[in-house]
Amino acid sequence: MRQIIMDTETTGIDPKDGHRIVEIGAVEMINRRFTGRTYHQYINPERHIDAEVVAIHGIDDAKVANEPVFAQIADEFWAFIEGAELVIHNAPFDVGFMDHEFGRLNQQRGGTPLGPVRQYCRVLDTLTMARELHPGQRNSLDALCKRYDIDNGHRVLHGALLDSEILADVYLAMTGGQTALTLDSEASSNEQQANPSSEGLSVQRLSLSPGQLRVVRPTAEEHAAHQAKCQAHNLNWFEESGHNA
Repeated sequence: MRQIIMDTETTGIDPKDGHRIVEIGAVEMINRRFTGRTYHQYINPERHIDAEVVAIHGIDDAKVANEPVFAQIADEFWAFIEGAELVIHNAPFDVGFMDHEFGRLNQQRGGTPLGPVRQYCRVLDTLTMARELHPGQRNSLDALCKRYDIDNGHRVLHGALLDSEILADVYLAMTGGQTALTLDSEASSNEQQANPSSEGLSVQRLSLSPGQLRVVRPTAEEHAAHQAKCQAHNLNWFEESGHNA
C-alpha cells in the first residue's frame, strides 16, 4: 500500500474566510516502509499572514513573498498524492484547505479538474484513530509523541515537513509498526526487554493474531549492518543463537 503522511500550514482556520495554504510537507511510505521520497513546498498565499498565525508556524509574508503560488505547484503536488492513502492528523482541516485550493484553481483555469481529494485518495485521520485508542485523553501530536516516547524536542514551531515526519512515527507506533517495538515506556517489567544501546526504551509485546502484520525480512545489506552494530556494542547473542534469518 502506498501511503502519504502529510501536513499543511495555513494563513488561518477557515478557507471560507479567504485563508490559504502556505506550506505543504509530505513523506511517502510503501508497505509501511519509508521510501525516501518527500514533498515539501512553501507557497505564496497571495494575502497577508496575521501575526498570531506567524507565532504558530513562523511563516510570515517575507518568507513566502518569492515562493510560487498554489497554481504553479498544484500539478506536481497532485501527482505526488493521487491514488495514495493520505495519513493526516485532523484530516478534515487539511483536506478542506486542499479541496478549496484545487476548487479555486479549477475555476480559474478550466480543463481537467484536480480533486476533490477524497474522490481520488483514501484519507486516514490519525486524530480520530487516537481518540478511539485513548478516549478522554489529550491527542494532539505533541501529546501522542509523549505517550509513545517519540522525540519531538526539535519541534519549536509547527512545520509541515517536520510534522509529517513526526506523524509518520506516531502512526507506525499506534498501528503496531516497526517503531512500536521500542516505544512502550510504561510496560510492566516482565513485558520489557532491555536495549543496551538505547537507554530508557523497551520492547512492547503486541497481542496480534497471525497474519495481522506482514513480516518484512532484512536484505543482505541490512543483515550485515545489523551484525556490525551488534559487534560494535559487544553484543554476541546473534552469533551464539545461530539465527540465520
